[in-house]
Amino acid sequence: MKSRVFIGALVAALVSLSGPARAQRPAPTVEVYKSPTCGCCANWVKHLQQHGFKTQVTETDDITGIKTKNKVPARVQSCHTAIVDGYVLEGHVPAADLQRLLKERPAVLGLAVPGMPIGSPGMEVPNMKAQAFDVIAFDKQGQLKVYASH
Repeated sequence: MKSRVFIGALVAALVSLSGPARAQRPAPTVEVYKSPTCGCCANWVKHLQQHGFKTQVTETDDITGIKTKNKVPARVQSCHTAIVDGYVLEGHVPAADLQRLLKERPAVLGLAVPGMPIGSPGMEVPNMKAQAFDVIAFDKQGQLKVYASH
């Protein structure tokens, strides 16, 4: 009888470990580095928060140094840089692409939205048509490839 109770308890424990609580780990904190005067960066942070991400914002006057330290290729640089779970984010990367990145975990250094395209998260402008833009994946050697198109 004791062995049945033990086996039953073991099965119950294994089932609980494979349930939804384990599958839904909380999103990691996104560390954002931005200029103190940039409003669109603050809007991008709000976009991330609206999609369930925790954020930690550091305002700095040396944003170029942050980009250099994190090996963001010059061709894809934008107004802010963020670090999340070992990846670098540059510019107005949509939360959906960040979620995909964290789920798939590709062998890249990070994602970037070069420039500041109108209509990208944080760059919504009333009465202006959104621009098409690409999210670019980059690696440590500076190789670039399109990760998503919007």
